[in-house]
Amino acid sequence: MTAPAPQLFDPGMQPERTALAWRRTALAMAAGSLVALRVFPASLGLWAVVPAAIAFAISVVVFVSAHLRYRRNHRVLVADRGPDARVVLAGGALIALVAVATLAFGVIAVVILVATELHAVH
Repeated sequence: MTAPAPQLFDPGMQPERTALAWRRTALAMAAGSLVALRVFPASLGLWAVVPAAIAFAISVVVFVSAHLRYRRNHRVLVADRGPDARVVLAGGALIALVAVATLAFGVIAVVILVATELHAVH
């Protein structure tokens, strides 16, 4: 009598929850880029389009990358490849991209705030 083969992964919703979290992050970044497009023109004029467009492009990259990572990992997890099946772990590039973009736009916002306050004082 043979024992049943162990499952390759927990059939819970963890991969789906992670993918949804990345989608929410991308959506928040896209919304932030639209807010920047609404707020920055008062200080940057027409140049406000540049950081807003960059932020929107980054949000699209995050969305597509997260979707592709989910599809790749889901395909590996459900394939019957035996006990030696390995999930390809993604590096920290996506996390680093979001962190650097957030930091950059925070710096831009602080610079605009300080420049606006200095201009109001003089």
